[in-house]
Parts: sequence; structure tokens; C-alpha cells
Amino acid sequence: GILRSFVLYKAKRICYTLSQIIEQELLKLSGKKPHLGRKLALILLLAVVCIGAVELAVCKYADPQLYSTITEPIKDFSKKAANSLREFGSSLMAAIQTADNASQAVPEEPVEQKAGAPELDDAPPAEDPVITEFVESEGLELLTGGVVDMVYYNQSEEPWASMPYGSDPIGGYGCGPTAMAMVVSSLTDQTVDPGQMAAWAAQQGYWAPHSGSYYTLIEGTANAYGLDAESWEIGTAEELCSELAQGKIFVALMTKGHFTNSGHFIVLRGGTLEGKILVADPNSRERSLAAWEPQLILDELSPARYAGAPIWEISTHRETP
Repeated sequence: GILRSFVLYKAKRICYTLSQIIEQELLKLSGKKPHLGRKLALILLLAVVCIGAVELAVCKYADPQLYSTITEPIKDFSKKAANSLREFGSSLMAAIQTADNASQAVPEEPVEQKAGAPELDDAPPAEDPVITEFVESEGLELLTGGVVDMVYYNQSEEPWASMPYGSDPIGGYGCGPTAMAMVVSSLTDQTVDPGQMAAWAAQQGYWAPHSGSYYTLIEGTANAYGLDAESWEIGTAEELCSELAQGKIFVALMTKGHFTNSGHFIVLRGGTLEGKILVADPNSRERSLAAWEPQLILDELSPARYAGAPIWEISTHRETP
């Protein structure tokens, strides 16, 4: 009708105007050789695009069916391209998140836990046997006087000392699995010695070559043997003594001081009536028979703050499998 005639008239006017512009541009370029070919090509390309757009607009009104035939494949392609772009974006974000999670999952390099003489060698004297002592019971050696009579193992004594922890000896780097062997053997109905614990820990990926153990060892071992291990928010000396008086035990990662010259895991196994702390040191019988000032324990905790370090509260909330 009238609209169709008007659109056709406008389209013809646009095409005529474009042809005039192109003719004028070609006349301007007729005496200019540099870059003539490139400019001519651009002008012709512009003309084709413009004329094609005008013809497509005319076709929309003059022949809707033909217009649909021409544009539908383009619309379909655009939709598929948009969907592909969204899927790519989602995949990219998922890959970034996975990489981020993987980077966070990589264990932090632990401080070296090589056994040796402590930096400070002025440990308190051994307590009276009435308070704590070593005793034999059913083929196991126990430390009395704590929250429980704790099964005691010493990493530097045979047969454990020469047994492997990964490719390192337990005697040199096995304070972590030895401490957890004491915890598991004392708080569950399973008896696990340092050799068995070291082999299991290495298999689970807790062994840190030539360093000792990754800090994830504590929570991982507790969970595997039916115990709970939670990072303890470091409080005051009085709060630590109160927790021990309530029957809780702790695994502590110590730094340079009275227990080590690098890093070292020990067990806080109870307290005395005088408000001191009893420990189970997997590298020293002497230190295991002494009673320690709670503030000294807190002062010599490792500065590490990863995977629950430097101190974990161990409990038996869950049944042993």
C-alpha cells in the first residue's frame, strides 16, 4: 500500500545519494595515486554495506517472507553465539574457581620439625612419682597423672627411630605421627604405634619431605580415628588450665625454646593442683615427667596459623569406628 510505496521511494533516494557520493569521491581520487587502491576498496565496501542494509529494509516491507528467509539464519547464529559465549564464560569462571580452590588446598610449607636438643636446656625437674610417672600395663608404657593414663612412645628410641616416615626416619622427623599415635592409642580402643601411624600418615599425604609433617596431620588423623580436633583460640594461662581441668587434652606445635630448636609437636595431657601443665613429649622422657608453667607453654607456641595450628583441642565426641 501507501507505506510500501513510501519505503521504496526512500530506498531509491538513498541509493541515488550514495551513488553521487561515491562518484564524487572517485573523482577526488583520480589524480592521487598513493593509497588509491585501499581507499577505493574501502569506499566500495561501504557502498555495498549501505546498499545491502537499505535493500534489506525495503525487503522487510516489500516481501516479509523473503526477509524472514534471509534473517532467520542470522538470528539463529546470533543466539547460538550468545549461548556459546555464556557457556564459555561459565566454564571460565568455574575453571578460575577450581584453580583458586586448588591453590588454597595446597598445604603451607611447615616449619622444620627435625629432632634435636632444644634451644633452651633448663627444663623443670621431674615431678614426684605420685603426680606422674612411667608405668607398664598390658605391654604398653603409660604416663600417669594426666586426664588419662597416656600411652607413651618416644620417636628417638628403637624400634621406632629407624623406621621410615616417607623417606625420612621417624627418629629425625616423626614427632607429628608419634604424638598422634599417643593420642589415638590413649583416647580410642585402637593401639597404633609410631611406625604404623607414620606409614599411614605418609600414605595420606601428611608427610612433608625433610621437614616433618604438614599441619593438616592433626585434624586428618583425628577424623580418621573417630576423634574431634578443633583449633583452640589461644587464650590466657588460666583458660588453658581450666580447659585441661575439665578433662580436655591438646596437641601443640611448639617453636624454639624449651622443647625444640625449630618446630615440634607435643601433647598437653593434664594439669597439677599447683596449676602447672603435664605434657607428653615424643622426643623426651625428661620433659614428659616435668610440670610446666602454662604461660611458658603459650609463649613458646609456634607462630604458624594454618590448618588449626598452633594448638588443637582433641575430644572423643564421636564413637570410634
